[in-house]
Formats: sequence, structure tokens, C-alpha cells
Amino acid sequence: MAKHLPGSGEKTGLHIVAFFEAAKGATVLLAGFGLLAFVHKDLHDAAMKLVMALHLNPAKHYPSIFIDAANRVTDLQLWMLALSALIYSTVRFVEAYGLWKQQSWAEWFGLLSGAVYIPMEIFEVSRELTWPRITVLVINLCVVGYLGDVLVKGRKKGTEGT
Repeated sequence: MAKHLPGSGEKTGLHIVAFFEAAKGATVLLAGFGLLAFVHKDLHDAAMKLVMALHLNPAKHYPSIFIDAANRVTDLQLWMLALSALIYSTVRFVEAYGLWKQQSWAEWFGLLSGAVYIPMEIFEVSRELTWPRITVLVINLCVVGYLGDVLVKGRKKGTEGT
């Protein structure tokens, strides 16, 4: 696939987005390994310790839902979640590599994979206006907008040279 040759400012921006995608991949990969630490362990005990460490009342609604869910998780489900984390991380690392190398396929992939979340993020912000939801939406809009701008500029440069 053709290599996109952006200017130095675009290259820096693509490197920032690539780093961000790699960081997401690394975070999910670490979470996946963390899940594997609970295989053949007492998840109920771990959930109770976490609820107590956060100074939450285990009898309250949300802590009790969390504890009940931990009781029902099987080792197979933990393995499947860890495998899903590995697959997601691999996709993010490949995207990050492509963006770092200024590959147009990675720019398109980043644009599309980011844009697919925007309707859900807007819905979540409209349901409840919180700083984390607003932050996620704004960052995603910035990344998608930036990649769209890079693609449009790259297309214009490509048509000018013909």
C-alpha cells in the first residue's frame, strides 16, 4: 500500500496519535494479563477486598452487583477476556505502527475505528454530563478530525502531482 508523505507537522501529529494508540493497546494488554492472574483464584474474595479497599459498603447496590458478578465468572471467561484483550491490543499496536510510519491505510483505519465510537460517546454525554465522558468524546473528536484532515491534505497533494 502507498506510503503517505505528510509534512513535518503532520508527521509529529501522526506520531502523537500513534503513541496514543500504542498506549491504549498496552493498557488493555496489561489488563488482560491482570485477568489471567485470577485464573484458579477466588474472585469473590478479590472482589470483596477491592470493595473494602475502596471503602464501599458491600451491601449497597453497585458493590453487591460487582461482587455477585465476580462470583459467576469462570476461568474460561477469564481466558476469553484475556484473549480478547490480546486481539484488541494487537490491532492497536498494528495501527500505531502504521501511523508512525505514515501509512495511509493506518490513517483510514484510525479515522474509521475512532469515528465508529462517536455516536455512542455523544449518547453517553447526553445521558449524563460528566468530565470523563466529555474528555473521551473531545479527545476522540480531535483524533478523528486530525486524521480526516491529514487524509484530505494527502489526497489534495496526490491530485496536485498528477
